[in-house]
Order: sequence, then C-alpha cells, then structure tokens
Amino acid sequence: MAKKAKKKASKKVAKKTSKKASKKVAKKTSKKAAKKTSKKASKKAAPKKASKKAAPKKASKKAAPKKASKKAAKPKTKRKPNPAFMKPLTPSNQLAEVIGSKPIPRTEVVKKLWAYIRKNNLQDAKNRRNINADSKLKEVFGKNQVSMFEMTKLVSKHLS
Repeated sequence: MAKKAKKKASKKVAKKTSKKASKKVAKKTSKKAAKKTSKKASKKAAPKKASKKAAPKKASKKAAPKKASKKAAKPKTKRKPNPAFMKPLTPSNQLAEVIGSKPIPRTEVVKKLWAYIRKNNLQDAKNRRNINADSKLKEVFGKNQVSMFEMTKLVSKHLS
C-alpha cells in the first residue's frame, strides 16, 4: 500500500511540475506573439498616418516647374600631383647601385625599385608582400627580408 501511495504522489508532483513548465512556456510564447502583433500594428499604423497627411498635399495647387539653370560646364583639368612628391631627390651610393645616381622624384624611386624587384624575381613566393633582398638591396634595407610597406620607409633614409 505504501508503495502505491508513493507512486501516486510522485505522479502528482510530476504532473504539477510539467503543468507549471507548460504554463511558463505558454506565457512566454503569448508575450512574444503579443509583441510581434503590436510591432506589426505600429508599422502598419505609421504608413497610414503618412498617407493621410500626403493626401491633402496632392489636392493643393502644384508649384510652377523650376527653370533649368544652365551652368557652364567646367572643362576637366588634369589632376596636379603634390609638388613635394615631384621634388627630385638624390639617392645615396647604396641606392644608386639599384636605381641610378641621377636625382629623381620619390615616386620614380619606388617605381624603379619595383622594376628591379620584378626583374630579379625578389618577391617572396609564399607571402607576396615580402621582398627578399639580394646583395645590393641588403645594403639599402639592412636586412634579408622586408615587407613592401616597410620598404618605402627604409628607402626614404637613402634619399636627400
């Protein structure tokens, strides 16, 4: 008899807890549904208000069309480079072995360096951003491998 009573009591407790859990879930879902419907309602209500305001404007008189103003089209001029970049700079002796000793602008120095790097296949095979220095470039860079971003910084030390 005692065993049956225990089983009944445990079944009642299990039913109560499952009912409570299902009620909580039902409350949560109903709250979510209420939020969604209120959001939808507010979204739908907003355009209606705007359309009511827009309707009287359509009924009002239309403004006279604006006259097309004729502005003289500016002739396109070629973009002028910054004079600081175009100032000829004299390379050091180490850099002159790679690009030449004649004074040239900073932009041309970088172009000639890249031409030298490509000609001698000095770009790293795995990481293309790195440049493997040969004997001439090692004197300029001061190390065996340099990133392309670091290269311009190191080269600027050799220009005056």
